[in-house]
Amino acid sequence: MSKKRAVLTCLLLTSIIYVAYGCQTGSSLSSSFSSSKTSSVISSSSSAASSSSSFSVSSSSSSSSYSSSSDSSSYSSSISDDPYVNVDSTAFYASYTPATSYKDSYYRTKHYLMSGSISSQDQNPTYSSTRLTKDGKYVRNNSSYYSEDKKTYSVVDYEGNVVNQIYRCGAYVTLEDVASYVYAFGDVPINYNTNTIYTSGPSSDPWGKYLRLNHNYFSGNTSKYPYEPELPDAYGNNSSGQHVYYEIDIGTTGTDCDPNYASVIYNNGTTINRGAARIVYSRYYGNDWDDITDCNQRYVFYTNNHYNDFEEYLNYQGGWGKKFGNITGGGTISSKTDYNPTSYPSTAYASL
Repeated sequence: MSKKRAVLTCLLLTSIIYVAYGCQTGSSLSSSFSSSKTSSVISSSSSAASSSSSFSVSSSSSSSSYSSSSDSSSYSSSISDDPYVNVDSTAFYASYTPATSYKDSYYRTKHYLMSGSISSQDQNPTYSSTRLTKDGKYVRNNSSYYSEDKKTYSVVDYEGNVVNQIYRCGAYVTLEDVASYVYAFGDVPINYNTNTIYTSGPSSDPWGKYLRLNHNYFSGNTSKYPYEPELPDAYGNNSSGQHVYYEIDIGTTGTDCDPNYASVIYNNGTTINRGAARIVYSRYYGNDWDDITDCNQRYVFYTNNHYNDFEEYLNYQGGWGKKFGNITGGGTISSKTDYNPTSYPSTAYASL
């Protein structure tokens, strides 16, 4: 069996358990949680080949502070035992706060509880008050902020201040959290199911209204769908690039930008209406189908109108690139006759 076919076969059989990262839920989650201490220093790295980090800002705002001791090393002292045994989920969400450490997130996942923000998600991104530019291009932050054990990723604002942290194998639903997770770990949060159809309904799933669907190959076939813009370095179909793209759903309160999709909440706890919002990201190298493990080589895009237009996630809070695609170019939504997708606008890599 060829490696490509083997990968595809494996993916078709993949369930909510992500073996590659040891992400499991419920009783299947290993109780042998490592108690060894790791360095409390969050390492920041960037590509040695990056250009000068000087760039311009269009406005100024006060820097925000992040006071949570949520480096993954804090689990060695902050939580000694599983605090969620016999916790009622209704009570948990009534006074909800996001996870404060990797160990906190770990135990939440064990009981199908969320780790990230559960705020309602609008169809549009929340943009940073300042989006950095350099040489007329939006800046993509090429510094990465992993804990030593690689289980925590710190999200910074445009000034480089840590404003959020994302934990591997945690459950996330908002656009910012999911985009950060995908960018950092090259996979989806634990509350995602690979299916695009879920006949039993979320009420029978342990994640309930926080269940999200879809983690599948994105063809990017612009011959079949000429209104879609070509994504950078895309593998297959019309391109000889080296990035194999995948797509996942983003649950919103409704998208009114595409009449083919009802503007309703994604998951109300009883039914799922998948809507038009997706994250599309590069997951594998096309030449050998190996995982893209360097986040600086991974592209993450958001579309709120079912692949007509995209915006690139730039690796900082509220950092989204210039929108490009069919509607941006003046085309008609999802039209195969009246289309005019604009090209991907390249970004300038720089450290914050």
